[in-house]
Amino acid sequence: MRTLSESQLAAVLSRVAGVPRVVVSGNFATPSRALGVLDKAVAEYRLFALNAQAGVPDRDGVTLETPFVGAGMRGRSRLRYFPSRLSLVPHLLKGALPPDVVLVHTSMPVDGTVSLGTEVNILPAAIEAVRARGGLVIAQLNPNMPYTYGDAVLACDEIDHAIEADEPLASPVVRPVSAVSERIGTRVAELVPAGATLQLGIGAVPDAVLAALTARRGLSVWSEMFSDGVLGLERAGALDPDVPVTASFVFGSAELYEWVDRNPRVRLLRTEKTNDPGLIARRRSLVSVNGALQVDLSAQANASRVRGDIYSGFGGQTDFVVGALHSPGGRAIIALPSWHPKAGVSTVVPLLAGPVTSFQHSFIVSEQGTATIWGHDAAEQARQIVDHVAHTDARDELRDAGRALGFPLR
Repeated sequence: MRTLSESQLAAVLSRVAGVPRVVVSGNFATPSRALGVLDKAVAEYRLFALNAQAGVPDRDGVTLETPFVGAGMRGRSRLRYFPSRLSLVPHLLKGALPPDVVLVHTSMPVDGTVSLGTEVNILPAAIEAVRARGGLVIAQLNPNMPYTYGDAVLACDEIDHAIEADEPLASPVVRPVSAVSERIGTRVAELVPAGATLQLGIGAVPDAVLAALTARRGLSVWSEMFSDGVLGLERAGALDPDVPVTASFVFGSAELYEWVDRNPRVRLLRTEKTNDPGLIARRRSLVSVNGALQVDLSAQANASRVRGDIYSGFGGQTDFVVGALHSPGGRAIIALPSWHPKAGVSTVVPLLAGPVTSFQHSFIVSEQGTATIWGHDAAEQARQIVDHVAHTDARDELRDAGRALGFPLR
């Protein structure tokens, strides 16, 4: 690894031939300084990132690529969306979408290694793929990036060039938990057995679920990601001290980043491990809690598109729903508000109009109640969704539409 100035790095990048594909750390770990250098040095390139946040380059000459759309790419005209389970994205990078440059945001070097810190995810696979074809691995070294363990640890020899940038890490905007989210969180928490393994997605509802579980004991975490709610469980004594908190990336507050730094309780693994349904199924009583934009009377969930336009993507939902259903005592839960306040529409619809993200769940939960899906026939599933999940203002219309679809709803 050679540490360069920004001008020296720009000179290196200006010699990259063709229209390179650049894989960059996503979520809240994007190496903004290094990416800015690349954007000025390379006129035309393809930028591949997961859940890119605001501020990523968006100009003529930059094609945005992702299997999971974040705020920084959502609605962009130059976006190429690649539908994929998160567990399979590494295979995309090693096959159909090979990278030419990989930009990572790391800790400072320690004993010949750096750590990928808060974002492991697909990056080990990207680094392997780019090195196999003679491309570049470039690190932004930051003393504020936590040193995390597991697959986060990377030998300095695996990095070609680096720049140093002492910058605070970004964090998501803290939003208060609404009364609706709190009610949903309480209902979901009632479905979590003692000693369960938790997987939760992103958003207000997962945060509310974790807040409702602080009095439990013997819980563990095997998840795609985690945020400050897990730190709350740890401090409350709810987590099993003998089981490491396992995930693939982290985002949250500066306090959370400080907690994960050199913490042997936290283990960040590559996506191929955390999101492998076979490995998920080996966890004890794995309870998967994920959100959705819509559910329908066939108990199908849409978590990726709004009115036909891509909003996010599959993410890890499909991986964890399957893994949870095969986990002994496991449960796959979809949690969502019954009504979309901005659009003024029901989130329960007769039949999804677009692609299905996941199906065959154990439970669907809203602030109205809980529908037990697994073990019931299709007619009973539809009845429970109408009677217990749908908003009261939408139930009569849903019953009429359900009967037209062949469900014997009364």
